[in-house]
Amino acid sequence: MKKRIELGLLYSRSGSYSLISEACRTGALSAIAEINAIADFPLSLIPVERDPQGNIDAYGPLCEEILRDSSARHVIGCVTSWSRKEVIPTLEKAGGTLWYAVPYEGFEASDHIVYTHACPNQHLLPLLGWAFARLGRRGFLTGSNYIWGWEMNRLARDVISTAGGEVLGERYLPLGSLEIDRMIDEIRATRPDFVLNNLIGPSQYAFLEAYHRLGQEDPHFRPETCPILSCNLTECEVPAIHPAAAEGLVAAGPYFRGATGWPDAVNRNFGSSHEAAAWSSVYRLARLLSGHEGAPEQSLAQLLAEAPAGSEGIDLATHHTALPVLIAQVENGAFKVRESFAPVAGDPYLAHGREAVAPGAPRLKVVS
Repeated sequence: MKKRIELGLLYSRSGSYSLISEACRTGALSAIAEINAIADFPLSLIPVERDPQGNIDAYGPLCEEILRDSSARHVIGCVTSWSRKEVIPTLEKAGGTLWYAVPYEGFEASDHIVYTHACPNQHLLPLLGWAFARLGRRGFLTGSNYIWGWEMNRLARDVISTAGGEVLGERYLPLGSLEIDRMIDEIRATRPDFVLNNLIGPSQYAFLEAYHRLGQEDPHFRPETCPILSCNLTECEVPAIHPAAAEGLVAAGPYFRGATGWPDAVNRNFGSSHEAAAWSSVYRLARLLSGHEGAPEQSLAQLLAEAPAGSEGIDLATHHTALPVLIAQVENGAFKVRESFAPVAGDPYLAHGREAVAPGAPRLKVVS
């Protein structure tokens, strides 16, 4: 008889980032179904779902509801950094754990969170290193007016400046805003080498379409000379963008559809890195919970301490994971990998430096 384990799912199925939520939810539910179908696996996972409907104020109460009204101690969920930070006090109070399967801005390490997607040394730094080598070091920064945009652009400014480059402009939009004309006008006037896109949801869809129109008017703003760079746009959002507007976009991430080398699923074809990271979250958790008698009742720290060293690729100090680093570009409607690197350990505080270099590349110094 399999032991039944309730597992929380906390994803918004409506709102400005619902496409990402659905991708994560698909990955988590497919992993649950696969695990439950394994005849000799000792656990059966029972999803306990709550839908915040894109309302930031609902995340904390619904996370509390899951942990209070069910036996679930682990929650797979949240998309925005804002929502992740909203549930941390609830997790701390109840002794729960969030498995977070979305790229984020780094500079966080919670005892109650496992980060299964990329942080800046796994996305932003390699992406800027790629751009500096091919395009130049003059950038324009865009972002949605909340944590992701602020922190990603703060770090980008630092990296560009350290590399001897220049930030020609920096503009933010309120979440969901479609008023992108001023941003486009400033980009037109400053003529950067690349544009870093830290917008989310409908704002970035509108921005990409407007930027495509700008490229039709002025060849400088076409992908071959001044592309848009992104650390958070994946296949799950491409259908929301006009096909021509997505062409040429360059993105960094741990996985793109059709790539190989994803941990635990080397030859599996996921729909996006969001789906892959949520899938891996469930599998990692299931293995930890089935590792020994009493595991389902243990805290995250206890689970990791008693697991075989390095068996789940989760850093014991930061709870980040080692991930492949891929640079891809949209071509004929699909991401094509332009460059790939072996898995890189998550370094949320950039303790090993913040230079924009390719992972594993030699670090050079000037000598006289």
